Amino acid sequence: MVAVAEKLVRKQFLLYPAQVKKMETLAKRENASVAELVRMAITAFDPDNTFSNMEESEMLSLVSANVKEALAETRRTRKHLDQTLEKLGAL
Repeated sequence: MVAVAEKLVRKQFLLYPAQVKKMETLAKRENASVAELVRMAITAFDPDNTFSNMEESEMLSLVSANVKEALAETRRTRKHLDQTLEKLGAL
């Protein structure tokens, strides 16, 4: 999301230190500013109309990406566990 500076409005918010740290970590990971993450979170937050603007193909793509990520993480974890078990067996 690219915003034109003259259309943006400055606001101040109070956050807990843990929230600030989390936002900074997420910003670094996503290569975005903290302000951009806040804008994205506000856009995504819609408890009364969840997924109403999302097409079925978009939802499926999102689910697919999340499942692929979970599978990859599971494989990495299993590999690490196998290596650890091998080292323990060698003792």
